[in-house]
Formats: sequence, structure tokens, C-alpha cells
Amino acid sequence: MSPHFSVTLQYLYPRRLLSRIVLYATRIRISPWQQWLIRTVVRRYAVDLSDAEESDPRAWPTFNAFFTRALRPEARPLPVDPDAVAAPSDGTLQDAGELSGATLVQAKSLTYTLEALLGGDRETADSLTGAAAATIYLAPRDYHRVHVPIDATLTGLVHVPGDRFSVNPATAERIRHLFARNERVIFHFRDADGRPFVLVMVGALLVGSVETPWTGPVAELRRPGPERRWEFDGIDLARGAEIGRFNMGSTVIVLFPRGTVRWDPDFRSGATVRCREAIGRRVTG
Repeated sequence: MSPHFSVTLQYLYPRRLLSRIVLYATRIRISPWQQWLIRTVVRRYAVDLSDAEESDPRAWPTFNAFFTRALRPEARPLPVDPDAVAAPSDGTLQDAGELSGATLVQAKSLTYTLEALLGGDRETADSLTGAAAATIYLAPRDYHRVHVPIDATLTGLVHVPGDRFSVNPATAERIRHLFARNERVIFHFRDADGRPFVLVMVGALLVGSVETPWTGPVAELRRPGPERRWEFDGIDLARGAEIGRFNMGSTVIVLFPRGTVRWDPDFRSGATVRCREAIGRRVTG
């Protein structure tokens, strides 16, 4: 099947219904079913379980427990440099650099705006004009928990309802404004110097839920409604702390204000990213 035809079919799919079916199917506790499904995915996508807290397929009660598996405590150590920016997730880097104004690159010649990504939040979009931005795509083989890239204070969360298109590279190259039209959860942080930055978890086709430690499931497969907001007095998080998790593949976008972060020269489009590895460095002072 050609990529173009595959993407065209997505317009015909009952995308939210399919995601709901997957949500329930991946939580079935019938042992032979979930063990077969886990073994199939591990084999098909060459999933590396060497860093997993549990690597025996028989130990996970459901497929979703396997997919949102934790890492061993000693796996993926943080960078020694306290000012290093740690990768928020596993995945493949789609794009990294400084924004041209308030425009992000989706793929090739396709772009979208910060304001659209942030659900119409012009004030935050204005503060991130020229931001250091990175977009990371998580494939089925990847570890699917997301972590804060630097020491930070969480000040709020926003759930923006939206569509459920796939976010794989073939789709990103063909559907305009994909990341600004899919359902997403936006994290608002302040760094140690009081400077705001944002991390966005973008939902996708077959992603049954996006969950955070403070809200539980946020993207709940209900019909699109008004956005929801959570404001916090300030939750202090150490670099590398878990902030959310996906079911199935999706995308993480992180945005730091202009001049506050420099990306590592090896952190460029197409690079394989491993959670907590150094991908850049904070500019302090």
C-alpha cells in the first residue's frame, strides 16, 4: 500500500472508534491473548527490553502494561553535566533548531504555527517566538513514558481536544497542521531561572489515552469538547522525572524560549533519541 493511499484512508476511518477499540483490547487480561500480542509486537518492531524493569512477557497482566513499561532504576542514567538538557522520550528526531518567528516545521514544506499548536494561546506563543524547538516521534518499539528534560516547576496543564490521525512520518508529510489538529496535552513549566518553557504530548490514531501523575487519564476518547485546564501552585520536578505516558506511538514537542538552550550538533533530523540522554545544554546567566 502506497503512503499516499494509506494516508487517504485515514480520512475514511472511524478514528475515535478505532482508538476506543484498541483502548479496551490492550487491557484484556486473557493471558494467551496478551502474551501472543506482546510477542508479536516485540518480534515485528524489534523491541529492546534490556532496559525494562520487567522483560518477561508472562509477567505483564495486559498489553497496555507492557507498552507503558517502566525502565530499570539504573537504566538510562542522566547526564553528569547539571546544565545538560535530557531527552524527554525515546524516539526519532523529526526536527530540531530555532524557530523562524512563530512557525514550526512539520515535514518538508509543511509548517504550522505556535499559536495553533498551543490551542490559541497567543500570550505563550508570543513568549516562544524564535524558540529552540524539537519534535520527537515515538514508534511502537520505543519506551512510551515522557520525562521532564531539565529541573523545572510545573505550573499548569492544558488538554486540547482534537482529531486522531496517525503521526508517523508518512502522515506528517501529507496532512497539513497535523500536530495542531490532533488531540494534545500541553505542559507549562518554569526553569530554575524562572523562564517558562512548554512540552506538548500529541495524541494519535490508536492512542487510547494520555495520562499524567496529577490528572490520571486526560485524553479519554470522548467526543471533542471544550479544552480543560489545570493550574498548580508549583510542582517542583527534578530533571528526568516522569510527567506522562502514551499508549501506542505518538509525538513529543518541546519548546524553550529563544537563547535559553543550545541543541547538541549531533541532535539533528533522523537521529535516534534515547530518553534521558544529553541532547543540548541550557544557557545560563
